[in-house]
Formats: sequence, C-alpha cells, structure tokens
Amino acid sequence: MKELTHFIDGQRVKGTSGRFADVFNPATGEAIARVPLATVQELNDAVARAEQAQKAWGATNPQRRARVMMKFGALINEHMDELAELVSMEHGKTLPDARGDVQRGLEVVELCMGAPSLLKGEYTDNGGPGIDLYSMRQPLGVVAGITPFNFPAMIPLWKMAPALSSGNAMILKPSERVPSTSLRLAELLIEAGLPAGVLQVVNGDKDTVDAILDNDTVQAVGFVGSTPIAQYIYGRAASNGKRAQCFGGAKNHMIIMPDADLDMAADALVGASFGAAGERCMAISVAVPVGKETADALVEKLLPRIEKLKVGPYTAGEDVDYGPVITAASKARIEGLIASGVDAGASLLVDGRDFALQGYENGFFVGPSMFDNVTPDMEIYKQEIFGPVLTQVRTGTYEEALELVIDNEYGNGTAIYTADGDTARDFAHRVNVGMVGINFPIPVPLSYHTFGGWKKSAFGDLNQYGPDAFRFYTKTKTVTARWFSGIKEGGEFNFKAMD
Repeated sequence: MKELTHFIDGQRVKGTSGRFADVFNPATGEAIARVPLATVQELNDAVARAEQAQKAWGATNPQRRARVMMKFGALINEHMDELAELVSMEHGKTLPDARGDVQRGLEVVELCMGAPSLLKGEYTDNGGPGIDLYSMRQPLGVVAGITPFNFPAMIPLWKMAPALSSGNAMILKPSERVPSTSLRLAELLIEAGLPAGVLQVVNGDKDTVDAILDNDTVQAVGFVGSTPIAQYIYGRAASNGKRAQCFGGAKNHMIIMPDADLDMAADALVGASFGAAGERCMAISVAVPVGKETADALVEKLLPRIEKLKVGPYTAGEDVDYGPVITAASKARIEGLIASGVDAGASLLVDGRDFALQGYENGFFVGPSMFDNVTPDMEIYKQEIFGPVLTQVRTGTYEEALELVIDNEYGNGTAIYTADGDTARDFAHRVNVGMVGINFPIPVPLSYHTFGGWKKSAFGDLNQYGPDAFRFYTKTKTVTARWFSGIKEGGEFNFKAMD
C-alpha cells in the first residue's frame, strides 16, 4: 500500500508518529494508501519552521508574491488532468466534476494575481494642521487552513491563495480522506517560486486540529466542515485569541413558483441535488413547490430525469453523472436517513438503497432517491443528508415557502425559480441566507465577490475569498504623521523599475 507524507520545508517528509489513516478508493472500497497522522510535536515544529520562513515572505513586496500566483495558476492549468484524477481517485467524483473542483479553486488563484490592489491601504492628506493619516494592511504571520473531503482542490486553494498572497505562512491540514491533491498543489507552489517553509502541509486528525488551535504562533484559522465541528473550532480558536472563519453545514431549499419554467427547474434540481453524489455544502436537497398543481407537475418532470441518472466510477467515462459517496459509514448513514423518512410517513418515490454495480459491489455507491410529502418535523428534512437524496416539501403560498427557508437553522444557499421579477426581488431582499440564486440553482459567487453563509452555516465575521479573504488574512495599521522639516537636498533623477 502506498504511504503518503507530510509536506515540510518544500519537500515530502514521512511522518514519525507511527499512526496512520487509510485512504480509500470509494468506487471499489479498497484502501489504496495510508496517510500519516501528525503528533503535536510534529505540528508545532512545522509551525515554528513556517514562522521563520514567513519573515522574509512577509517582507517581499506584494507584486512579487503575485507573480508566484501567476506561475502557480499556469502550473495548475498545465496539470489540470493530473489534479482532477487525484481528486477523483480519492473522492470518487466524476472527472468533469473533478476538473470543476480544480477550476473553481484556480479562479481564486487568478484573483490573487491582483493581490497588490486588494492589499492597498487608505490615505488622508492634511487630516489636521500638517497632519496626514494613512493605513496599511500587514500579514498576520502564521495562519492555518483545515479543509474538508468534499472539495480536495477547491477549498485548499480558497484558503492558501489569499493567505499566501497576503504575506502569511500557512499550515494546511487537509482531510485525511483526500490528502494527495493538497500535497501535489504544495509541490506546484514550490515550482512556482514559493519559498520553502511558507506552506506546510501537515496531515492529521482531531489531535492535530487541537494542536493548531492551541499553538500560540498560529494567528488565524479557516475551516470548512460540519456545523458541530465548525462551532467547536470557532469557540476554541476565539478562546485562544485567534481569528476564525468557520463554515458548517447546510440545508439548501429551492422554491419553485407556479410561473416557473418547470423543465428548467427540474434540470436544475437534478444537477444541484445529485451532482457529486450530493456531497456539496451548496447542494439543493429540498424542493419547495408552491401549490399542488406545481408540485404534481414537478414530480412528473423529475422522476424520468432521476431514473435515467448514470451512477458509476470515474473510470467509466465522461458521461457518468455521479460516483460513490466518500466512505462506507457515509453510505450507511444516508441509507439510514432514507429509512427514517419512510418510517416517518414521507412518500419515497425513488429508492436508491438497493443500488448495485457489477464489479463494484464493495464500493460506496448510493443510488438516487427522492421523497415527496416531507414535513419539517422529519429527520430526513432536519438533518443535512450529504448524499444523493432530494426531498420535496409542498407549500400552499409563496409566503409559506419563504417562511420555511427563513425558519431553517441553516443559511448557506437558497434559490428561487420564477418568471416574476417582483417575487424574485422580494425573495432576495427578505430571505436570511448568505447566497441566493434567482433561476440559478447553486449560487456560488465568482471569485471577486465572496462566499459565505448565515445562521448555523457560518461562524465568524468575514467570508471566504474575494475582498473579505484579504481582510481576514491581514491586520490594519493606521499611522498619524506630522513632519517638521522640508525637502532634503539631493534628488534622484533615474526612473528605477521595481525588482
């Protein structure tokens, strides 16, 4: 079995703890590698090395740091297929979906090529008699990213690119289920010109996470995962005086109005519900049609689309719609929630629990499932399923549908399908959710905006990527200056180009 490594001071380094976690191919159920789990001492040593490397990197001018991102982006494009296969092999995504995973991370790298403009401060001339005021944005020092299994490339890139462009060093702890993509990205960053030690990839489990949270040198922590863990990390980080942006679970609803184009809505629902086997924090897992006629017609549109979905391993071709879920435990949990929905009285229109694929009987596959007549008191509604299951909650009016979204404890993403501009505008203004789609099922903003949820989907004041990322990874210093002497003798007449 292949033995993976950490990435310390610019090279792959074996772990010393003697503890490992198995990395599986979800399509076959076979362990294909094992990854070392760091000790507290290994983590602290990596932080100390990063602290030393950060001093010179933080003093490097922003444009030179941006040039590293330029080269890094070119290398990601050059190695797109290789990176996508690493994602697919360990996560189970189809290759087109894996390339999308890498691409959405690359877009944040591209934003960071313009980091000098995002790191500019402010200036007030003559704010008082002979007094000027100006501010500067400076790096925090050493920061950490703790990333989930469901986006092995995108979310590590969302963390590392702004943090490094801002002049910080970063400790990246990827999910131990999908470590290979982060290790390869770290190698590409060194090839792009990042000094050794500025990015350290340390694999680990809860012990490693706690060591990050308790290390006094680490100034900020970015996390994506489940809500209970997000809340735990946010609380422990805050109690230790660290900044934290922690993104948790979701229960994303799509309202379908009677005037919506139902073919377009059905297509959007199928892709948003079942893509990546539903293992997306922005997946639409709840369809909310308004009115019985709309609900009945939507079911008629959805069922044939769901029944023809092609489920299989990423090696089966580009036309596979989705692959396995990440672990046997995830498969069992999803199937248990489907059973709970049946027991609670919901109508199971499509049952994916008995899905079997010849030659892949030990894989973690779950077929597509759909429920109708789900009510908010059911576990199948209350819990984030994180699997290929679509539930339909029927409502009588737009106000009832809107209240359903507003009352839900999560607030990551939501969408509405309608032909009426007044309804769409009202929904966008009133709904208490961080990302809203209008006739758009998965409203993940482009990289120059910002990504973040509300309510129990996010803990912290600043979002991921966009301008918020540069605010999160820097601190503002404001200077009030007054000078008592005039211009010194001796001018410089040659235009000096920046190094």
